[in-house]
Amino acid sequence: MHRVPVLFKITAADFMVRTAYQMGKTPLLPIFAAGLGANATFLGLIVSVSTLTGMLLKPIFGLLSDRWGRWIWLLVGTLLFIGIPFLYQLIHTPEELLFLRLVHGLATAIYGPVTVAWVMEQGQESVSSVDNCAERLGWFSMARNGGYLLGPTIAAALLTVIEPATVFTVIGLMSSCALLPVLLLKKFNSPKIPSHSWRQQTADAFRVGFKTPELWLAGSLECVVYLGFYAAKTFLPLYSLESGIHILWVGLFFSVQELTHLLARPFGGRLSDRKGYLPVVSCGMMLAAFSLGLLPLANTPSFLLLLALSFGLAQALIFPATLALFAQKMDIRHTGVGAGLIGAFKNLGKIAGPILGGWLIYWQDYSWMLWSMAALLAVWSCGLLVRAFNKKSLIHKSEYGEAISVHT
Repeated sequence: MHRVPVLFKITAADFMVRTAYQMGKTPLLPIFAAGLGANATFLGLIVSVSTLTGMLLKPIFGLLSDRWGRWIWLLVGTLLFIGIPFLYQLIHTPEELLFLRLVHGLATAIYGPVTVAWVMEQGQESVSSVDNCAERLGWFSMARNGGYLLGPTIAAALLTVIEPATVFTVIGLMSSCALLPVLLLKKFNSPKIPSHSWRQQTADAFRVGFKTPELWLAGSLECVVYLGFYAAKTFLPLYSLESGIHILWVGLFFSVQELTHLLARPFGGRLSDRKGYLPVVSCGMMLAAFSLGLLPLANTPSFLLLLALSFGLAQALIFPATLALFAQKMDIRHTGVGAGLIGAFKNLGKIAGPILGGWLIYWQDYSWMLWSMAALLAVWSCGLLVRAFNKKSLIHKSEYGEAISVHT
């Protein structure tokens, strides 16, 4: 019975800090950076630099949590979420802001692999819990993604009454609420006793990770999906202005997409637990491909919002299953490293998506960029279906051979 409160406390802490962190990203960060005199190019670097921190350091913090236990690193990440926002009051130049954002990215680099690994570990003592891994991750991610909905709205409301630097102070105060569930989690996670030297554990962890095909598959799937999504997220506002669609409908597109993703994620996790991870991910990627491919044809608000619904549902089908696919095969001694490596793949997609999208727009136009991203997702979807079919065929052949052997 203790697993339910553990999952709830992890989820509550993550929800609090993620909501506050998203308040500091949009629309607050661009406005704050522009007020310091950052030009468009440097502003883009400021926005993306924290993602780069996560891409490079998530596997390292995952390894550290495997060795020293999850709780101590969850506490460190929480203290960073609380303390760093108060430093924005001391920032006076874009260069100082860039450095602070680089440090601020440490908090998400810690929280990402540590919380995901801890949620995965809740089912290691029970077969039925392992079977529900994707559903459990779906509920956890549902609360995490709630921050993407609430954060920007709260920040926008605060900006109407207080200065941007003061909003960061409010973010620090809000993040401090996460200390309560984190401190209550301590009794559920004893420090791990290292059985190997640093060098041996590091070598073993990364060797196991790189030799686990499911980790590469799950990470590459997340990378490809975020590649398409972040390209669309970056350039859809500009495309809408060029097409005569009011910017308000673009904002509603992302709100509806994220809300659908949030609400449908537990359903997507349960469906993949029942029907298989690869088939469900394949269906989700094909649905995402159709959604992106039809965006250039969305010339009415209702059509645009319909595509937002379908893209949100596609994400709900994909992401819980990809993490559960990896959790099913990864050595339980190195769960944190595996979660960190997948997080690095995801951040790579977030960084590369806008770059690749901009390059495609430079050579063609917005429509060709969206169609190219849709084609990429469709190809991966078909490849997953073939892989799932071959895997199922091998299982049936094995069972048939065993049946013949028993009969003989």
